[in-house]
Amino acid sequence: MGMETEQKSSSDGKVWGFFKLPFRQTGNTTTPSSSLALNLHGESQPHIEGSNRHASANSVSSVAKSLLPTRRRLKLDPANKLYFPYEPGKQARSAVRIKNTSKSYTAFKFQTTSPKSCFMRPPGAILAPGESIIATVFKFVEPPENNEKPVDQKSKVKFKIMSLKVKGPMDYISELFDDLKDQVTIEQILRVVFLDPLHPCPALEKLNHQLADADAAFEAHKKPPEDAGPRIIGEGLVIDEWKERRERYLARQQVEEVDSV
Repeated sequence: MGMETEQKSSSDGKVWGFFKLPFRQTGNTTTPSSSLALNLHGESQPHIEGSNRHASANSVSSVAKSLLPTRRRLKLDPANKLYFPYEPGKQARSAVRIKNTSKSYTAFKFQTTSPKSCFMRPPGAILAPGESIIATVFKFVEPPENNEKPVDQKSKVKFKIMSLKVKGPMDYISELFDDLKDQVTIEQILRVVFLDPLHPCPALEKLNHQLADADAAFEAHKKPPEDAGPRIIGEGLVIDEWKERRERYLARQQVEEVDSV
């Protein structure tokens, strides 16, 4: 009967049941084997608890960081869409205002899933704190398929805007995002929305205003800097560059005439 009990307990997974019988005692006294197990367990427990506590703390902190919302450096207008007038077979334009809302200089960069039919102006730039820019996006609008209506047209093209904190004012180069890719933040994924140009709406009106502002800023950037007048050297000494050149030319002519004589 006892062997059957032990075999049953062994089948339940308690293989230590065979070794328990010789040391079975009544009361709260502990057996040598159990005290040895307690001593071993007590000596190694602090180290195990400490390592587990450290590992659990790291795992909790990593999970907490992943749950925290990403801190945005840029504010986009529109926030998550790019509106294009639906003109099949033509190159349409959209615009988005990008503002640096952080306290540091920030670089931004455009990416698209269709680089062959889309391009951005500018493709990237560096903005000072509080500075804003209107970027223009060009896209070729594909003709409709299967006689679809304009309102039913959907584009799979998406645009991604990324940001990167930089130390200060500097020239923009796209390689910055490759060299510091661990510090790059994905600001927003913009999807394409078509608007019917024959039916005015607030979104279309706002788009036209943004495109006009972007064109004006682009033309102003293309113009050469205006002549600031004569150069000022030293304290109050005004030198006209053309006058200076003429005086040197006349002096050279006089020297040549004296040499010929």
